Amino acid sequence: MEKKTWLVISILAIYVVSIVVVVMIYYTSSFFPHRPSVEGVDLFGIDEIYPTKEGGREWYVDMNKPFADDLFSSTFDRDITRQEDGSWRIEGSAVRLNVGTPSNAEVWKNVEITGYAKAIESISPSSSSSSSANGDRSDDSSDGEEEEEDFASDLDWRAKGGRHNNGQPCEGTAYIGTIDIDGNVEWKKEIWHTGGYTDARSVEKVTDSIIGRWIGWKVVMYNINDNATVKLESYPDDKKDNEWTKVTDLVDDGGWYANSSDEEFDSADCGRPKDYTITNGGPIVTFRSDNIIWDFKNLSVREISPPGDRKT
Repeated sequence: MEKKTWLVISILAIYVVSIVVVVMIYYTSSFFPHRPSVEGVDLFGIDEIYPTKEGGREWYVDMNKPFADDLFSSTFDRDITRQEDGSWRIEGSAVRLNVGTPSNAEVWKNVEITGYAKAIESISPSSSSSSSANGDRSDDSSDGEEEEEDFASDLDWRAKGGRHNNGQPCEGTAYIGTIDIDGNVEWKKEIWHTGGYTDARSVEKVTDSIIGRWIGWKVVMYNINDNATVKLESYPDDKKDNEWTKVTDLVDDGGWYANSSDEEFDSADCGRPKDYTITNGGPIVTFRSDNIIWDFKNLSVREISPPGDRKT
């Protein structure tokens, strides 16, 4: 009898352990493209283009409860819903998912921004949106700000600035690395919000439509030449297999001008030239979308050590 009892207990134990292993494998494969096992991958097991700066800050989305993290917020209070694969769905004509900076920490400066996204469908801009002269959009509805109309359907990751609203226009600096639903990529620069947008550079079609499938999108920005210029790179993971391909390699060393008139550009009185190179850091990194319903997972931001440690 005692042997039979131990046999039953052993079988039950093996069964329970098997269930636990299966569940762990399922959630690991759902949340993480690859499990971290070697140097050069981040917390989610995603390959890093550049290593984290020694003592530099890293941020990773909490895939169980994203907004439980005080540093992570949605500008327009968009709701998110959990999907069967562990990702989160968000929708709205304007989505701004912001990663902040603690009061005692250095702001984001040289960064590698990574995320996986699945665009479900393109949607029309909100009928309540207000138009702007340059077609770009506001990013913070506080301080009397309204959303602005934009008919593009895209995803973009941006950094090197703070809040983007009319109340504090000079905080609104950013480099913006974009991929749209048709597989086109580009970079834009915002010298102040909203009269400091430039035209796009490094515009190129790099893949087919991204609707209905997972892709990775990674943008990198870092100062070079003794903080005088900025290097901008972007990488899609087109097959969601952790294979990142560089598709843009751009240097901003001046001559990339805001497309507003001189009168409009100078009206903010930010004390910057019209082709200002954004060598400053900023407290906010944003995962942004316009006119898309999409799922997200494995968002991250890391303060990186650029190639050659170029006195950044």
